[in-house]
Amino acid sequence: MQAAAPSARSILWVAIIAAAATSSLAMGIRQTFGLLLLPLAAEHGVAPWAFGLAVALHNLTWGLMQPVSGSMADKYGSGRVMSFGGVFYLIGCGLPALLPSNLSVLIGIGFFSGLGVACAGTGLALAAIGRLAPPQKRGEYIGIASAGGSLGQAAMVPITFSAIGGFGAAGALGVLAISAVLIIPIARNIEWRPAARTGAPAAGLLGLPALARRSLADRDFALLTGGFFACGFQLAFLTTHLPSHIALCGQPAALGMMVMMMIGLFNIPGSWFCGWLSGRIKPETGLGWIYLVRTLAIAGFAIATPTEWGTILFAAVMGFVWLGTVPLTSAAIARRFGVADLGALYGVCFFSHQIGGFLGAGSGAVLMAWTGSYAAFWPVMIVVGIMASVLNWMAKAPGARGTLATTG
Repeated sequence: MQAAAPSARSILWVAIIAAAATSSLAMGIRQTFGLLLLPLAAEHGVAPWAFGLAVALHNLTWGLMQPVSGSMADKYGSGRVMSFGGVFYLIGCGLPALLPSNLSVLIGIGFFSGLGVACAGTGLALAAIGRLAPPQKRGEYIGIASAGGSLGQAAMVPITFSAIGGFGAAGALGVLAISAVLIIPIARNIEWRPAARTGAPAAGLLGLPALARRSLADRDFALLTGGFFACGFQLAFLTTHLPSHIALCGQPAALGMMVMMMIGLFNIPGSWFCGWLSGRIKPETGLGWIYLVRTLAIAGFAIATPTEWGTILFAAVMGFVWLGTVPLTSAAIARRFGVADLGALYGVCFFSHQIGGFLGAGSGAVLMAWTGSYAAFWPVMIVVGIMASVLNWMAKAPGARGTLATTG
């Protein structure tokens, strides 16, 4: 007697758990990069500017490849593409672990780990959940998967911090490389073979340029994309440079580890809440408020004299809204264009995010090399955040304008 086929609900929940696990690994690994800047400089002579540039290139590579990986996942299944992400991450962290130098950091972290997170990060995982979930619950389920993915951002930080203390910076990179291998088997549980879809088929890689042109011609999608720039700009700077800034302010190095862990912990309820919220208000409105909360927190942190408890409070506030933009942005795109090309369309929007990430991480590194301080960067963070709030609040609800021909 044949076993009963798994129900759609069980397939969905298996995929949600697997998406949370792969996102935990992919996003958790990159969350630890800021902890490695000073140890790599002290132990192996890797210049801080080279490491900062590597993280900037990581963000740019991620942004360039996200539409490509997203379009391939839309057509062939997210799981297949995500498994390649585990391989790229293995190379990206393994190369500087074996041969730590300015060049290996630039190639490994800058290029290969960028490919890894483009394939295995939240974009593809949440696009798959968006296709599997019922429309009325789509935002909530995306938020649950995103919240579960935040566990890795909390867990990988103390693991990496301990590995730096026990094995050195190169050994810690080796631990991250080995961790990335786990992505490969887990990805088999996330839309390994895409189900048959009604309506227009996914555009695929060949149709990506035309899809990008049509989507960016939509005024409100362009506003959403412009606002996403600020998300990448602010978060890439903080991920790369916040632990160093804390150390330069005379606070203990362990506080930098605690702050990054707190961000990951508070991002768990924050991501779920933002996913839940996306089904109840216009997602662009929620995004505008997220950018405003972030910007007020950054302004308060920049103005106040750094203290241990003040820094922890800043981490808690930032953590709650850290990746809340992801389920809200995914929900906004799905409402406007449907889900057939959700991975590719998210990638088009996300490219703006990663241009911001490149500039945030890279200009922070240049400023640090020139002045020995990050003080001049905080006002720029505030201005960029305010502009993002305004852009999202300008966006109108879908329906009044034409949309792409995709299924919902």
